[in-house]
Amino acid sequence: MPKMRIWRNRQPFQNAVVATAPVCGVLMVTLQVRPPAVEVAMPGPVRVGWVLGLIVAGLVGLTGLFWPGRCATALGIELASMLMLGTLAGMYAVALAVFSGRMAVAAASFITAVAIGSWWRSAEIIRDLRGLARPRQPYPGDIFGRFP
Repeated sequence: MPKMRIWRNRQPFQNAVVATAPVCGVLMVTLQVRPPAVEVAMPGPVRVGWVLGLIVAGLVGLTGLFWPGRCATALGIELASMLMLGTLAGMYAVALAVFSGRMAVAAASFITAVAIGSWWRSAEIIRDLRGLARPRQPYPGDIFGRFP
């Protein structure tokens, strides 16, 4: 049976986004500023949820990355963060496209890439969690069914 590899804490771009998200959210709250695209394209409650979502998703992601316990628990926490960050980045990309149109092609492309990367990582985590949930088979040479 092939060995299963689970990559925790080895995604530098994901780690950078997860670490930056709460910083951005806290700065927007403390400085009371938001991107103009968010101000125009999102209604008030959605804007508040978007900013708080950045803070929560980043903190949840950092918790998952540094979780000292079981690997499956850490991956589940990381999955929640990646799904949240993908959704929040997608919301921002749509707001940019609506607000700035063709002028936002570069920025919206990069933000969309963050969303797609988050969802891609979510799919990897789901695959890893399914692999962890599968019952282990004994090694072919083990006649007693025990692991050496």
